[in-house]
Amino acid sequence: MTIEATAPPVPDFPMRRGCPFDPPPQYGPMREDGPAFRVRLPDTTIAWVVPRYDDVRRLLVDPRISSDRTRPGYPFLTEDSRYLSKVRVFVGMDPPEHGPHRRMFIPGFTARRIKALRPAIEENVTQRLAELAAGPRPADLVTALALPVPTLAIAQLLGVPDEDYTRFAALTGGLMTENPPRELFDELLAFVRALVSAKCAEPGDDMLGRIAAEQVATGAMSVHELVVMALLLLFAGYETTANMIALGTLTLLQHPEQLAELRADPSLMPAAVDEMLRYLSIAELATCRTAVADIDLGEGVVIRAGEGVIPLGASANRDPAAFERPDEFDIHRTERHHLAFGYGPHQCIGANLARLELEIVFTSLIRDFPGLRLAVPFGELRFKRDANLFGVHELPVTW
Repeated sequence: MTIEATAPPVPDFPMRRGCPFDPPPQYGPMREDGPAFRVRLPDTTIAWVVPRYDDVRRLLVDPRISSDRTRPGYPFLTEDSRYLSKVRVFVGMDPPEHGPHRRMFIPGFTARRIKALRPAIEENVTQRLAELAAGPRPADLVTALALPVPTLAIAQLLGVPDEDYTRFAALTGGLMTENPPRELFDELLAFVRALVSAKCAEPGDDMLGRIAAEQVATGAMSVHELVVMALLLLFAGYETTANMIALGTLTLLQHPEQLAELRADPSLMPAAVDEMLRYLSIAELATCRTAVADIDLGEGVVIRAGEGVIPLGASANRDPAAFERPDEFDIHRTERHHLAFGYGPHQCIGANLARLELEIVFTSLIRDFPGLRLAVPFGELRFKRDANLFGVHELPVTW
């Protein structure tokens, strides 16, 4: 009698977190067992996930993998995300097309531009915290602080007029709620279209106005393309930061000794923010790719051309080969090479803005609310376990 060997079952992906502060528990054994593993996506197609830090970083600069979502084999993680295959924006482009499109937006994120936003961000945070202190307890920190801060910052970047900000904030905030109605997105789309049309008619000294003058007016870009890019910047610019504000606050509350250190020495905050970014890694599923040539990762693993590739940033940020005591939250950590913003040519263009917002928010919040604490048992918090961007739906706090 012969016994036929059977292939191990292919696990489903995305995998979900157990503890909200940690990546899915499968990632640790995967890092130990090999450089890449096949997984089954929700549409039943098979793709590769890559769990180790060095492999993830190497792949994110490898010209043999593509960000182009129109390629066969691109690993879409939800049915809703398939619309991206019809959208041409720089995050879904490869060289040589990618560079010129990305450079259109670089002037909006220079050190000078970001520094110029600091006073407005500080004023906004001060106002939100004053309203929080004067309002009822408990309060939801998501709606009171986490959403309004990045919403104003992205509105200023895009050049949303002051008189339209309230409507803009209501639309963007509404889309962050559970199961928002389709009509809300349609309203936001109409808002952005009207904004872009206004910028094309009268360009100003803001990101959309500058691109309208330099690209749309010359025929290098269509109005529709600018609308799509504005929506991309909007969603990338506020949802990730909003989730980081809420989940970062929760992380600090769960580590009271380190929170006390930060209150005593605010100069520790930049390092603490980077540690939160590494430790939480909320946007790891934003780096899906497709192989355009065979890639030998070693240990008998070869990714073939046309296969989907998902570098696991959250796993890489917990790799003991790259970070000492990787599963510990440590605001004194000196290793700053995390991959929370990605790596290589597609690294997040708004990383410095996000860092600035987080530093201002956490410094002000823990200074002004020394008695801040959860208003409900930890076990009652509702986390976004099925979302591609991890976070918490509400964060009830008191003081």
